[in-house]
Amino acid sequence: MKILVQKFGGTSLASTELRSKVCNIVAQAKEDGYAPVIVVSAMGRENAAYATDTLINLVREVNPEPLPRELDILLSCGETICGVLLANQMTAQGMPATFLSGEQAGIVTDGKYGDAHIRYVKPYKIMECLEKGLVVVVAGFQGLSDDGEMTTLGRGGSDTTAAALGVALNAEYIDIYTDVEGVMTADPRIVDNARLLDSINYNEICQLARDGAKVVHPRAIEIAMQKGTPLRIRSTFFNSPGTFVSNQVYTINEPVKIINDRLITGITYTSNVVQITVPQSRKDHERKTDLMVFKAMAEADISVDFITVQPAALMFTVSREKAHRAEINLKELGLCPQMEFNCAKVAVVGAAMTGIPGIMFKVVEALEEKDIDILQAGDSYTNIWCLVKQEDMKRAVQALHDKFELGNY
Repeated sequence: MKILVQKFGGTSLASTELRSKVCNIVAQAKEDGYAPVIVVSAMGRENAAYATDTLINLVREVNPEPLPRELDILLSCGETICGVLLANQMTAQGMPATFLSGEQAGIVTDGKYGDAHIRYVKPYKIMECLEKGLVVVVAGFQGLSDDGEMTTLGRGGSDTTAAALGVALNAEYIDIYTDVEGVMTADPRIVDNARLLDSINYNEICQLARDGAKVVHPRAIEIAMQKGTPLRIRSTFFNSPGTFVSNQVYTINEPVKIINDRLITGITYTSNVVQITVPQSRKDHERKTDLMVFKAMAEADISVDFITVQPAALMFTVSREKAHRAEINLKELGLCPQMEFNCAKVAVVGAAMTGIPGIMFKVVEALEEKDIDILQAGDSYTNIWCLVKQEDMKRAVQALHDKFELGNY
């Protein structure tokens, strides 16, 4: 049995007409000889009746700090409603289908409310349904802990569900369907000449995702990469092959595309971040201010990014939503944090940049030419990122895309 896991995002499922498109895609997969397993997100986006954000806002009207356990139970309803509708619509169109919740599909999590990790998958029920010739529709974003509690997997959790099922079922492919054609060299809403990448490796797309690209969740990439299951990032609305994600393994009969000479893969960004600077004196250094600061952030469940530790100051970023809490906690330690609001992180990503001279020079030159100030910078083996003012973000992305000539390949 050739199993194909297909995940559809909320914008692909928001209406009866759109779900008909999904049914046609699934029907084609069956014609091609696959046994499809469909993973669904909640329908639509914020303000849609059953979208995740709508459900969050609904409970926050009665409690600004919702009970985590009860919130997860509520949020799991969005995918359940969507999955039941899609299974019925497929069956009505002559394609017998059945719906399984995360629990019924065998998704077992670590029990952390709101951001659970999948511990393992027991796909026995899915296999039983596939052997009966049914299309299996699974609720993404949810699972059951070992102690029987409903938990959700955090933002992008349906991608994670799809990847976990693809690995557990030994799927031929994991197809992630979105409202864009695939992975682009930059956000096409910002960069006019952004180009579709026909192939990319796991490390590159994972870095793009972690640096702000929202095509697929990085956790899903990491799961697929562990077993080498290929992913395809495709569009529900365009008939194109999309972007193929793998370790670039080919058979002897396939043409081999050499992509290692592609120095830079893409430019991405994360908006609405806040830079926090904590000045340090010699006395502060002696009392281990850095340890105090990061312990306080950890205990407050505040994720820190873009960390620079110097004798004179600590610098890091937090999301805008966490900035106020971070400022209060730091002041309670007797510190005087300097808050730089309205910032954005832009990143240059490419697995081949390691050891290549001049990359940082071109980054600085590109931003300097557009009079864009760099507030902070850092790098890793596969990326260079710069913190800029939010108002300069779009120009920075375009400038870097042009400097590395990503629209010309």
